[in-house]
Amino acid sequence: MANNLLSVPGGMMDTLSNTQARRIALVAQGFDARRGTGTTAWPRLDAAIRQMGLLQLDSVNAIVRTHYMPGFSRLGAYDTGQFERRVFSRKHRQYFEYWAHEASLLPFELEPLMRWRMDRAARGEGLYKSLARFAAENPDYMAAVLREVELHGPLSASELSDPGERGGPWWGWNKGKIALEYLFWAGRVTTAERRGFERVYDLRERVIPADIQAIPTPAEADAVRALVALSARAHGIAAATDLRDYFRLPVADFKRALAELQEDGTLVPVSVDGWTQQAFLHRDARLPGRVSCRALLSPFDPLVWERDRTERLFGFHYRIEIYVPEPKRVYGYYVLPFLMDEKLVARLDMRANRQESRLEVRAAHAEPRINRGKVCAALADELRHMADWLGLSDVLVFDRGDLAASLQVAVHPKHG
Repeated sequence: MANNLLSVPGGMMDTLSNTQARRIALVAQGFDARRGTGTTAWPRLDAAIRQMGLLQLDSVNAIVRTHYMPGFSRLGAYDTGQFERRVFSRKHRQYFEYWAHEASLLPFELEPLMRWRMDRAARGEGLYKSLARFAAENPDYMAAVLREVELHGPLSASELSDPGERGGPWWGWNKGKIALEYLFWAGRVTTAERRGFERVYDLRERVIPADIQAIPTPAEADAVRALVALSARAHGIAAATDLRDYFRLPVADFKRALAELQEDGTLVPVSVDGWTQQAFLHRDARLPGRVSCRALLSPFDPLVWERDRTERLFGFHYRIEIYVPEPKRVYGYYVLPFLMDEKLVARLDMRANRQESRLEVRAAHAEPRINRGKVCAALADELRHMADWLGLSDVLVFDRGDLAASLQVAVHPKHG
């Protein structure tokens, strides 16, 4: 795909349309990649993840664990077994787990950029005060847990010799889980693997490669600045709130980094039609003539996880309703936006019913002013492709939603 440089005689463009901003954002997130008809090989998937910078983890498994979805959304079907080996196995892994944008998988080379956060966690700053307080009040127990991991790891919290009873103020955790989570956030242990979705812990030095451990720890300001630059590259164009949210950075540190990145030319202040916020364009951002793609997006996909940005770029008001009581839900429990070319055109409440071997669309809602025939045809293809990837034999569209009837016909035309 040919790309137009974001330069004009005399310098960079200083005003962009929202359509241009949307195209820049889609390309920065990898939605200009060609999707093959077969199974995407690991090197392409690895490159796509590194372009995003991270994968958010979440326990909800309505379709598939959320960290599997962004790769499928961008590239189509891939080998999930190979993915598991590359992100969790001891021998072949290339990623580690830490707090970035929530709990996330990150390439090993970003580990040094997270050490400042580990140091702050060890000191009990920010989100980690309650965990640090427990550690300070129970030093003998903390030492015993760390020693047990050292001697017998990898271990889950339930495998500790004295895990304690569940309950208390820390999300119902037992004392073993609290201790291990403090050690995790403080960088003393890390995730060795996941069993189901249960975190299994081991010493950091037995998981993080030696060459990564040998990298000198950057100064906090340098690490935060590098993370803001990575965020800007992954966005292409963004407001300050978008940039800070990507790695959930402290306000004061972020503001300093933002000013420095403007000063060195990494970020270029620009205006975007319809945005009330100042926009920042990464100096390497690309603007294609158009973007042709289609994708069902996880609620935790980095393209849409910052909901105000989603509304600003796409005019798409999106809120996850998992924690909303069912009678009060508008669109459903686990709703995936559907990206078609450069717009979010529909939203589907979906489940993978593995017992019946079918992908279920519990509700399908259209956005205003779409071509329903084209959207449903594209959606039907995407649903079948997803079902095949998940090893499900059928797609079932329920009756709920203003797009449901048309989608039913598109998915099963012989029954229409």
